[in-house]
Amino acid sequence: MSHTVFIQRVVLRNYKSIGHCDVRLQPLTYLVGQNGAGKSNFLDALHFVRDALAGSLDNAINERGGLNEVRRRSSRHPTHFGIRIEFRLKDGRYGWYAFDIGAMASGGYEVQHEKCVIDGIGKGPFFRIEKGRLLDSSETAFPAITADRLALVAASGFTAFRPVFDALTAMGFYNLNPKLMRELQKPQDGRLLKPVGENIASVIGHLERVAPDRVGAIKEYLQSVVPMVHGVERKAIGPMETLEFRQDMAGAKYPWKFLAQNMSDGTLRALGVLTALLQTNVDYAPTLIGIEEPETALHPAASAALREVLVQSAKHTQVLVTSHSPDLLDDRGIDVDAILAVVSEGGETQIAPLDQASRQMLRDHLFSAGELLRMNQLAPDRQIIKQQSEVQFDLFSEVRS
Repeated sequence: MSHTVFIQRVVLRNYKSIGHCDVRLQPLTYLVGQNGAGKSNFLDALHFVRDALAGSLDNAINERGGLNEVRRRSSRHPTHFGIRIEFRLKDGRYGWYAFDIGAMASGGYEVQHEKCVIDGIGKGPFFRIEKGRLLDSSETAFPAITADRLALVAASGFTAFRPVFDALTAMGFYNLNPKLMRELQKPQDGRLLKPVGENIASVIGHLERVAPDRVGAIKEYLQSVVPMVHGVERKAIGPMETLEFRQDMAGAKYPWKFLAQNMSDGTLRALGVLTALLQTNVDYAPTLIGIEEPETALHPAASAALREVLVQSAKHTQVLVTSHSPDLLDDRGIDVDAILAVVSEGGETQIAPLDQASRQMLRDHLFSAGELLRMNQLAPDRQIIKQQSEVQFDLFSEVRS
């Protein structure tokens, strides 16, 4: 796999609409399916890991409506949900991190099991936790832990586990909100764009200072997507800040200047998507960028330019996008393995690589993925879905298969 692939594999159990899922990710992965299929829930599972580590487990659960909204609802009433992430660190070491969270009879929840392994037990750092109790670890000392928090947060104080914590908390996830991007913003940390774009002025300002070439690339691609816009920059207004755009106006010799509050939703979303994808700079780089439907509010003609940015960005940072847009997928050069098909059956989300018929048509360049999607022929591999259901991989297995 490419060196840009941080997350190699994701295994989920009972997360929202996903009963079971076991998939591998590429440098650029498209999660493709109809509205309501559960694409966002897969992305949110990774976002949940980031939120639980960067903030707190309690906040991550409560922001999603509580434990009953996070774990999958079904006739079997599962009492727990679990996540396993297999990764490759920047130094080339492989490892995995997994946990499951269950409801308690008295109410509330607890981390039932948690495990982190780098290079394999006996070869590199590891720890195993059960209900707030340390079972064993590669470290002679271990910080105090409790069952209502993820132990990796406390373990990040050790040099051995810090790279895993830093990599997982450096993931960025985006479902951009033009309304918030349009408002005046308080100056904030601009190293990483926040999920709905609420600090985009600070991010542009930060890049202007430390990585002007990144700002130049953002402006260039923005003009490709929105031809009337000729530039954008951070602008201070008293103690607040916003963005100022230069845009062509009929009859004017030079572009006029407009603040963000006067720009369209499509222009602001396009800028947000481009900033999310190109925000890598000399002092900070996301390990993974996940974007919800980047094509939303864009003219179909802009799809080729957007796809080019996704491809270019994936050469430096792993990218994961959800989409149901045939226009975005209208490229016969898209790697067959870069597409995961998402369907909902009986209220349960199924995620798998494309079936053999779809793969063959794409490999033979008979159709693009977008053309197959228009014909409703972009289907998941049923055999893989059946195998996932019948032989569910143990979240805490030592074997990387």
